Amino acid sequence: MRRSSDGRNPVLPPDIRIPDGEAHVFHDKLYVYGSFDMSAKEYCSEEYHVASTSDMRTWEVGEKSLDGKDIPWPDDKKKKKYYVVDMGLKDPTPVYRELLKEMHIPIGLMPKSIRPQNIDFGAYVPDKHLLFAPDCCERNGKYYLYFCLSDYSEGVAVSDKPEGPFRDPVRLPCGGIDPAVFVDDDGAVYYYWGQFRANGVRLNDDMISFDESSVVERIVTEEEHGFHEGSSMRKRNGIYYYVYPCVFRKGRPTCLVYATSKSPLGPFQYRGIIIDNAKCDPESWNIHGSIEEFHGQWYVFYHRCSGNCRANRRLCVEKIFFNDDGTIDEVKMTSQGAGEPFALGETIEGWRACEVEGGSYIDGTDLIMKKGSRAVIRYCDFEYTPVRMEADLEGEGALTVQANGKPLEDAGQGLCEIVLTSSGDLRVHSLRFLPKE
Repeated sequence: MRRSSDGRNPVLPPDIRIPDGEAHVFHDKLYVYGSFDMSAKEYCSEEYHVASTSDMRTWEVGEKSLDGKDIPWPDDKKKKKYYVVDMGLKDPTPVYRELLKEMHIPIGLMPKSIRPQNIDFGAYVPDKHLLFAPDCCERNGKYYLYFCLSDYSEGVAVSDKPEGPFRDPVRLPCGGIDPAVFVDDDGAVYYYWGQFRANGVRLNDDMISFDESSVVERIVTEEEHGFHEGSSMRKRNGIYYYVYPCVFRKGRPTCLVYATSKSPLGPFQYRGIIIDNAKCDPESWNIHGSIEEFHGQWYVFYHRCSGNCRANRRLCVEKIFFNDDGTIDEVKMTSQGAGEPFALGETIEGWRACEVEGGSYIDGTDLIMKKGSRAVIRYCDFEYTPVRMEADLEGEGALTVQANGKPLEDAGQGLCEIVLTSSGDLRVHSLRFLPKE
């Protein structure tokens, strides 16, 4: 069991990297289910670990809740193939078309009549036991963990406890990634999955099967909704909120957005952006997360990559607020997260910077800055002014500091957004803001 406290972003210890966070409340405790990054070279791993909190400040990370090596079917050469809907070559979406180019698949040179509709991508994956993004729900005292593997198969495992361990995995009759599960007010349970275009279906009462003929395809799509992957469903005041990574901003899935409907299987209308993690790292490529209410406050759960790479993704949290019409305003990434702003005299470690630009990035618990780069700490609470800064750093150069767009010596009292700019190459271990003597 690992613990962290204060609720600031990222919320877990620096060596614990849980992306793709699906948050759920069971028995007055909030649990986050996600994949588990262990390497800078690839997304995910063969393990799941569940994070939990009772107060949004102190977090616990449990032992291994599921091991991909315990899933039997990826190595079964006789298993039935469930092809990934919309990952064939007949009708690729614009983003998928670009990804195919990166894989050196010359789709532009292939007449549509000869393009394969179904491709067994899982056959080409070297490690078929990597566990991608999961989701979980409770039914009749049992907890059902829905998961997907790097061979594009999907399944469900069961536990008596929300943190697992989850056992007795059963394969589901579909192919794809990033499953989501939703329990409606009437007890009906719905299952969602897919990339580029999403699918949904009502689960059978046994929670481990569904009628394949009842699947609703293209609930949300890249073309109409900007959908990339990572489905997540919630309901509030009779409105269904489909939350997912979106490609509408700059063509990359760095925005977590939402679409709404009066039905769990659509049709859905795109509504807007909840949060964008594009500036968390120079290599930021994807986001994935969820929204959840806990103790009367709604939050968005998402991840930030680090280490100047697309992996090393860390769990982060922000408060969100609903307008009277049910819409959600976009929120900024912050350093304080669900915790308090940094106070005068408090040590601010480099990895707490929430935005980086110009070549700066987070490395472990340090902030790496290049000449002319900038980083943002959001927020500090200056109870007294004027203030000065002390920095524990290495390298050549100096830091220029602005608070709410003004030089530090001109900063006013109250909440401040801190912007750091470097005149050289620096490794920033930590900062402190103190009353000026």
